[in-house]
Amino acid sequence: MRLLQHFSPGAVVVMAITFVLFSFALVTTGFTRDLLLETAVFLVSVKLMLMTHRNSKAANAMDAKLDRILEAVGHDQRHHDHSNRSA
Repeated sequence: MRLLQHFSPGAVVVMAITFVLFSFALVTTGFTRDLLLETAVFLVSVKLMLMTHRNSKAANAMDAKLDRILEAVGHDQRHHDHSNRSA
């Protein structure tokens, strides 16, 4: 699954445990005022998970850009060194 490549195995376990505990709290407390508190805690967890996913994608994109820059600089440097030797 492509989505899971951005999460470590530990993060996936934490997500699963969070969902199970939220579901358990929903069943045990029912639709009471405490459900709002449980929902808020769950939404904070989801927000953190989404931020982790976004940061992982941004880091991967930045790595790819840096690789392209290093490749271009290395190519230019080799070309520059070669032209200096011939002169």
